[in-house]
Amino acid sequence: MAGPRVVIIGAGVVGAALADEISARGWTEVTVVDQGPLPATGGSSSHAPGLVFQANSSKTMTELARYTVEKFCSLDVDGQPCFLQVGGLEVATTPERVTELHRRQGWLTSWGVESRIVTADECVDMHPLVNRDRVHAGLHIPTDGLAKAVLAVEAQIRRATGRGVTFLARHEVLDVLQADGEVTGVRTDQGDLQADIVVCCAGIWGPRIARMAGMNLPLTPLAHQLAWTGPVPALAGQTEEAVRPILRHQDADLYYRDRHDTLGIGYYGHRPMPITADDILSVDEADGMPSVLKFTEDDFADAWTETQSLLPATREAKIEEAINGLFSFTTDGLPLLGESPDVKGFWVAEAVWVTHSAGVGRAVAEWLVDGHCSSFDLHECDVNRFEPHQLAPEYVLARDCQNFVEVYDILHPLQPSGDPRPLRTSPFYARQQELGAFFQEANGWERPHWYEANAGLVEGRSIVTPNDWAARYWSPIIGAEAQATRETVAMYDMTALKRLEVSGRGAAGFLERLCTGKVAKSVGSVTYTLLLDHDGGIRSDITVARLAPDLFQVGANGNLDLDWFTRHLPADGTVQVRDITPGTCCIGLWGPLARDVLQPLTDDDFSAAGLKYFRAKRAHIGSVPVTAMRLSYVGELGWELYTTADQGLKLWDTLWRAARPLGGVAAGRGAFNSLRLEKGYRSFGTDMTYEHDPYEAGVGFAVKADKEDFVGKAALERRRADVRRKLTCLTIEDPRAVVMGKEPVYDGQRAVGYVTSAAFGHTIGKGIAYAWLPAELAVAGRALHIGYFDQRVEAVVAQEPLFDPAMSRLRG
Repeated sequence: MAGPRVVIIGAGVVGAALADEISARGWTEVTVVDQGPLPATGGSSSHAPGLVFQANSSKTMTELARYTVEKFCSLDVDGQPCFLQVGGLEVATTPERVTELHRRQGWLTSWGVESRIVTADECVDMHPLVNRDRVHAGLHIPTDGLAKAVLAVEAQIRRATGRGVTFLARHEVLDVLQADGEVTGVRTDQGDLQADIVVCCAGIWGPRIARMAGMNLPLTPLAHQLAWTGPVPALAGQTEEAVRPILRHQDADLYYRDRHDTLGIGYYGHRPMPITADDILSVDEADGMPSVLKFTEDDFADAWTETQSLLPATREAKIEEAINGLFSFTTDGLPLLGESPDVKGFWVAEAVWVTHSAGVGRAVAEWLVDGHCSSFDLHECDVNRFEPHQLAPEYVLARDCQNFVEVYDILHPLQPSGDPRPLRTSPFYARQQELGAFFQEANGWERPHWYEANAGLVEGRSIVTPNDWAARYWSPIIGAEAQATRETVAMYDMTALKRLEVSGRGAAGFLERLCTGKVAKSVGSVTYTLLLDHDGGIRSDITVARLAPDLFQVGANGNLDLDWFTRHLPADGTVQVRDITPGTCCIGLWGPLARDVLQPLTDDDFSAAGLKYFRAKRAHIGSVPVTAMRLSYVGELGWELYTTADQGLKLWDTLWRAARPLGGVAAGRGAFNSLRLEKGYRSFGTDMTYEHDPYEAGVGFAVKADKEDFVGKAALERRRADVRRKLTCLTIEDPRAVVMGKEPVYDGQRAVGYVTSAAFGHTIGKGIAYAWLPAELAVAGRALHIGYFDQRVEAVVAQEPLFDPAMSRLRG
């Protein structure tokens, strides 16, 4: 036996996958417990219809699904395959859905999964039951198929058992045992199990189990309707379980799969039917599977009518079996993976459907054994990504139900989120409402995207109107605000950005160990630097301002940065980290006239010499005490001005009165994004993630290789000599061809990369797209194409930055 003692709670498709993957990496002192029988434990895996569609806007989710397909294709139980690779077919019954299929095909191409758009006739050839008159086109993914979930569980149990893993059926978990902030084991109805690590893979029961360890999971089990027809005469004589592609009719929230001469029908179009984990019956209490609730026939009426229209052969059949089956939904539609922030050794792998199960098993196994995941970028899935308000029961229920309703909807990248809103508002919110702000949500904050009060700025300007898709949730005011920022001065609400305070006599050494740059410099210094994982991948890019010998302010990217800092705190109490975001606010005052606005309001020296670029100081603006940092994410002269929330409105009004006579405006996130791309500034989570290193991402300047040591340094030195891909700036001449991100990039007919961030550069007069490309193609002047729906957009590799390469405006 090898490795620490591990207890996995839940032997469904996720727990079995984790046991298999972790034992394959040499950890064999592993026990898997489940309240139900094996291999059909009674959870979601036991009734799941098994459809595996790999298309997803998330690269990570597609890669998790792709690994699941590859692994399941290699598994069998006594000759019975665990995966039927019949392919997947998504059909469009509206012109809007045809367009959406092209977008989805673009995602698949970007993420390296074979697919193609097929004609209506080809749809019928692949699935003869489809009504030709209803269908416009389809998306075919040949490697999709049907996972035999219970068989896959059994196959992985056999493999893990062969390596020494123990599986205990009929063991109900009563408690997670802890001592001194660490797990020590699991209490079951048949005795205690000692453990160094406990992983909760309990699926729909996950919130109840996690609560035993003090974790609040933003997960809601919701009922989803699944019905089976009786024999369909048109399928008579079909001896194989499945011969046609799995079929999705997303315009009506429906999917279909073969089962010999019958059809399975899944439906998401009914009302949300949530249930709490505490209300789910135990295996012994349930009449059948506890994850299966009584079918509500009235909710299925529209689904059956639509099915008979799309698949006319079903008119000769009846619904003979039907359930309301429970599945897990989260507030952002992504899994919950990782370790508790409060109880060391307690991990979760929750809200994982069969589609991604084997991939998640591998990811969590790597994370546990190696200390990081090398196969997948998990920043979107980390359970510690949430802000406190995102764990509130009311918020969780509302957003989980919304995600159920929207599971097959066509969602625009900028589509505003639903209720509950507003949740977090900056002190400037009332003034922004007066200016007619169009708000988008950012980490719960209401953040202006543009201001209707600036509509008059559009007159006399040449503002390009983008194509129809890019023009949604867009206004020409965005372009006017961007140009006005470069011409005069603009005020940007930067409150939504995460701010951390790091203090204590060990603070400087602590930050030096975590950061790639030298941050223990003179008081007043500001450093752009990176946080790396142990494999040299970028965990975040941050700014660190030294405000006193033992006090630093960190501009972070989100709650994962706070979690990373907290996990690395020294045990001796010499360092404290706290989130100061809710009690503070920030205005970005930027533009060539920014000094003309600011200097008359203060006795402090804000000249170029008085506060140099990337320096900070405490000052008073009017009667408001501020921390001023000479930074600019838009590439213009100016400052980030921080104050406490109680004085934020006064700061806004003070600056506003001074800026207006000089032509100053309030500007929103739309202008901000355009300007930052003109300047070539990266955005973590979009342009670069855990899978990228600094030299690939073009931020190698933030690494000080002569530092004695920092987390990830050794791995990074190995990666530096082998840069095979680069984050690359592309420009687009066609002013209407504004792409939006995640589109494939082509060299001739070969897909070679994908777009990360994109916008129109309103002050350079070109479209801008950053993309990951092979290093040999990242050469200025190289002509390429971007796949945008069913079009190919001409693009060319450009030297960056596109705006002010001499940095004269920033340093003026």
